[in-house]
Amino acid sequence: MKRERHHRTGDALIPARFQDTAAARGRFGDQLDRLAPFLLRVDPLADAVVDACATMPRGQGFRLLEDALARGIDAAPDAPAEVRALFAAVDHVPLWVDWEAVRRGGTMFLRTGVLGRIVLAMQSLILGYASPGGNKPLVLSGRLREQAARRLAETGRFVHAVSQPGGMRRSGEGFAITVKVRVMHAQVRRLVRASGRWQTALWGEPINQHDMVATALLFSVAVLDGLDKLGYRVAPAQREELIHLWRYVAYVIGVEPELIPGSYAEARRLAEMIFATQGAPDDDSRALVDALLHHAVRGARTERERRRAEQVASVFASISRAVLGEALADQLGVPRPRSRLTVPLVRAVAAASSRAHAIPSLQDLAFALGDRHWQRTIALGLGGHPADFAPPERFVGTRA
Repeated sequence: MKRERHHRTGDALIPARFQDTAAARGRFGDQLDRLAPFLLRVDPLADAVVDACATMPRGQGFRLLEDALARGIDAAPDAPAEVRALFAAVDHVPLWVDWEAVRRGGTMFLRTGVLGRIVLAMQSLILGYASPGGNKPLVLSGRLREQAARRLAETGRFVHAVSQPGGMRRSGEGFAITVKVRVMHAQVRRLVRASGRWQTALWGEPINQHDMVATALLFSVAVLDGLDKLGYRVAPAQREELIHLWRYVAYVIGVEPELIPGSYAEARRLAEMIFATQGAPDDDSRALVDALLHHAVRGARTERERRRAEQVASVFASISRAVLGEALADQLGVPRPRSRLTVPLVRAVAAASSRAHAIPSLQDLAFALGDRHWQRTIALGLGGHPADFAPPERFVGTRA
């Protein structure tokens, strides 16, 4: 039952998407009052950067950003004050960052190889689509329907880069991509507001603080949850290390420090609070899930390709239902499996893999194999067109 309760932050009503139910209130209490205002908070530093870049000749702002990432902000003497302010923030490494924990968290994830990639797609991304408010910037951009395979590959490229040893160091590729994604988010906010289609009273601000931290939780807590459900056991210390990696990624991508959980227990509670208050999936959720599951079927060029794509989609749907749960999978329109054998087989392989990966002498080999799998599938998804993570100039299907 939804409570008739009006939250305010300053003079602004909390968006209607925030479902303050009696059950959520009973479990989380006044933490809900502290979480809800983050739906109306964004990233002023990155927003100021895209506003400044909008006054420059086309492409100049992104080239300046890439130059500052590659050589340091001091190597860009013509950088505007807004860009310098952003780099002053991201170049600062908080005291709590433990580089060894960051490295171990990433390598643990990459060791999971194909299993981790499937969980990322069939659990993490789909849970993100399930949010009827959080999915709206993606829906308005039109990108998943139009370029589902490429967007999936770009997401994998980001996750793979931040998980690499040294990836989140200042000279690392993961760090650079994270900063680019932060600026890209700001440009998406700019475009979505200009589209005239955004409804703040319903959804909050586009790509707000609440949804930014939710994404970090999808790539950490939700991944661990999906691995658990498939029988891949992650030791408590390794859980904390994956959370630590994404704590730092969240910091660099612009999440306010107050909102970033510092432990697995905190991260799990925040994830559960967000899920409990986001409401049921909507038609956009179902359309996004359908695009993710069936983009290869629709893109098949021959009957043989189509049959193969349908078989793969059926396997992925079976796994997705196993990690999401039957009720949520039904709400999202995930097809029911043709075979009951898929998930038991996956669980057997996952359990055996987790036992093998716990043996120290096998961990380097598992990492190498997992890393190679990620590189191969990302390259296939990108189709020879590298992901530069440049801010979009307009949305598919809009005039913005």
